[in-house]
Amino acid sequence: MSPLQVGAVAPEVPGVRLGEGPVGLFFYKVTCPTCQMAAPKAHTFERAYPGRVIGIGQDPPEALERFALTYGLGLRSVPDQPPYATSDAYGIVSVPTLFLVGADATVLESVGAWDRDAFNRVSHHLAELTATDPVDVSEPGDGLPAFQPG
Repeated sequence: MSPLQVGAVAPEVPGVRLGEGPVGLFFYKVTCPTCQMAAPKAHTFERAYPGRVIGIGQDPPEALERFALTYGLGLRSVPDQPPYATSDAYGIVSVPTLFLVGADATVLESVGAWDRDAFNRVSHHLAELTATDPVDVSEPGDGLPAFQPG
């Protein structure tokens, strides 16, 4: 299985209305150390583009709430529990994985793992699509590595 390719139609996400403007989908698992590290940067997305970034957590709602409080996720999340129908539909092979989905529900970007340059690129793309000022979600010197696999 491989992640959904750019240009593909994004599958439905329960509790999320795709096709009403661009949206970032941040797939994560509460026990993933890379997800824990990246959570505050996903929150940076939410602060920069309110309502445009949704977490999709592979855990029960209670665990997602604890994760958000502990690691500063700070964005709305929906659960994707076993058998992980949403994650499977998106071809998730590791977390974190970030997708940028356009207003027409087409996948515009896909980033597997924590990748500073790629997360910043997605942020700038989302800014362009929403006619807002771009925000770098991570910069050298912020304590995070440039890349870390999930």
